[in-house]
Parts: sequence; structure tokens; C-alpha cells
Amino acid sequence: MAVRTIRTETDRRRVGARVRLAALGAAVAVAIPLVTALPAHADDYPSWAEVQAAQANAAAAQAEYNKIAGLIVQLQQQAQAAAADELKKEFEYTVAKTALDTQTAKLDSINQQATAAQQTATQAKTQYGKLASQLYISGGGSLTAKLLLGNGVGKPTDGNDNLLDQLGAMSQLTDHMSQLQNYAKQKQNVVTSLQTQAKQAEDIRTSLEQDADAKYKAAQAAKAAADAVLAAQEQQGAVLQAQAATLNAQAAALAQQRAAGIQRDQQNQNASTGGGSDSNVDLSASCTGGCSPGAAQSYASSILGSYGWGQDQMGCLTSLWNMESGWRWNAYNSSSGAYGIPQSLPASKMSSSGGDWMTNGNTQIRWGLSYISGRYGTPCAAYDHEMSQNPHWY
Repeated sequence: MAVRTIRTETDRRRVGARVRLAALGAAVAVAIPLVTALPAHADDYPSWAEVQAAQANAAAAQAEYNKIAGLIVQLQQQAQAAAADELKKEFEYTVAKTALDTQTAKLDSINQQATAAQQTATQAKTQYGKLASQLYISGGGSLTAKLLLGNGVGKPTDGNDNLLDQLGAMSQLTDHMSQLQNYAKQKQNVVTSLQTQAKQAEDIRTSLEQDADAKYKAAQAAKAAADAVLAAQEQQGAVLQAQAATLNAQAAALAQQRAAGIQRDQQNQNASTGGGSDSNVDLSASCTGGCSPGAAQSYASSILGSYGWGQDQMGCLTSLWNMESGWRWNAYNSSSGAYGIPQSLPASKMSSSGGDWMTNGNTQIRWGLSYISGRYGTPCAAYDHEMSQNPHWY
């Protein structure tokens, strides 16, 4: 049986210096290879290699999911950091907005002061202009000038005042005009200074507004990107988790199917005898290899490494085939027809390892080790199965 291939595409982007949340987008492919190994026997249940391949596929899917799960945790932390940064930026924006409002109020106050100063300067200029005009018209002592002096500019005069009094009044008028002129200039200077302050305050206000707005928008964008990345990764993680669960179930089903098939097959083969040989076959041809139990065991020990096993498996193999055949190349089970050192049933299955399978214990051993590898994985696993059955069989 073959485990079907499942392929999944997911968008993955790496995270980097600025939490690298917006950089996620590279494709991640989870490819589950097809299991193409065929059993070394003609039974209708999965081989050991098929079961192991299915389990390996499930493990590969789970490993990929674990990587995605780790990335999800990392992204969750980054999203939380982005959210915290957004709150911080919102607070900074609130502070900046308060400063902006304060600066706006200050600007309004300066503008009001400038307006008032401008009005005062304009009034002073107007009064100065009127006095200058009247002084010019009076020629230094006309009735109009006297009337002006009588309205608060100078002292009141009468017809008996002499010329010096009139000149003194004119001097006072001139001094007052000079004072008005200086006052008007001072107020205009105040207006100019306040206008400069207003321009500076406006520049500061504009800068505060732009800076706060930019920070707030950046924080919002970072949080939105983090949320989007987190959602995508959580969705892909759920897909991979489902794949891993499916493959785990597939592997378990294959293992169960295999165990049931082996048990059914062996029970059919050994139901009457319980496995193992009960006699020898006297063949006319002489033995050509592995002719004694000792020689057969020595040969088996020498090729264990070819199947990926260490010498720790030899003890189990010795016990297993002692029970089955006593390591006799011509051991025969008269009830089932099982034959040879590994007690192959039917005996002719050993021909896949060599045409001399009837008389060569080494050929039988090679077939037997391949059989164990395909069904049980190791001699110790085969021996454990043998001992767990009553009657014994493997």
C-alpha cells in the first residue's frame, strides 16, 4: 500500500529589524513523499517498510507543524509588542496633542496682544498726525492751537498772555507730539516682535502636529501588519496540524492492518503444529553451505551489518531459529510444509535468494533475514513476536 502525497503551500515571511512583521510572504511547501516500497512477500497486508515510511511521513508533517507553531508563538509575541507600541504611540500622540493645544492657545494670545498693540500704535499715530496738522495751520500761535492746548494738550490761555507764554505752550505741544511719535514707534516694534513670536509658535505647532500624527499612523500600521501575519500563520498552522493528525492516523491504521495480517497468516500456517520443524529431509544432494548449526550461525553473524543491524541482534536471532529449526538447513515441518533454517512457508519462497535454497543454509539465511527485516524490522522484534504467541510463530 502507498501513503498518498499531501502537498500544502503557505505564505511565510521572515521577521527582521523592525519586528519584520510585514516581510512575511515566502512560500513553504510540505511535501509528503510517496511510499513505493513493496513487501518482500506476497501477503495482502503492508510491509514493515510501508509502515515505517507512513510513520516517517507523519513525523515529517508533525515536525513541519512544530516549526510553524514556533513561528506562531514568535509572531504572537511580536504582535503583542506591536500592540504595546501602538498604545505607547497613542499616549505620545495624546501628550503631543495637549502640547499642540497649549501652543495653539499661546499663539492665539500672542495674536490678540499683537492686535491690541497695533490698535494702540495706530491711535497714537493718528493723534500725532492731528497735532502736527494743527501746529502747522496755527503758524505757532493760532486760535486752533490754543483750543487744542485747552483740551488737555497744554495749559489754557487768555488774551493777556504774552508771547513767551505762547511760545512755552508751543514747546509743550511739540514735546507732546514727539512723545506720541516715540510711543507709536514703540508700539509698532511690539507689534513686530509679537508677529515674529506668533510665526515661531505657529511653526512649533505645525511640527508637533505632524510628528504626533506620523507616530500614531506608524503605530497603527505596525499593529495591522502584525495582526495580519499572525492570522495567516495561525491558519496555516491549523492546516499542518490537520495534516499531521491525518498521517498519524494513516500510519496507525497501516500498523494495525499489518499486525492483523501477520497474525492471520501465521495462524493459518502454524495452527496445527505451533511452528518449528519436527524432522529433517534426507536429500540426495549434499549440503553446499551453512551445513552445521555453528557454520550457519557464523555466516548469519557476518552479514547482520548488511541489514543495518549490530551484533546485539545476534542473540535474538540465535534463539529465534533455535526454536524454529535448530539452525538445520534441512529442517522440515511435516504438518505445514515449512522448510529450512528460517522455516519458510511455502518453502519455495526462498528461491528468491538463490536456486540452491533446498541445500544451502546460507541461501536460506539470506532469505530469512530479508523476511525478518521486511516484517519486523529486527531479529529481536521478530523474537519478541514469536514468544508472545501461543503456539509460537513469527
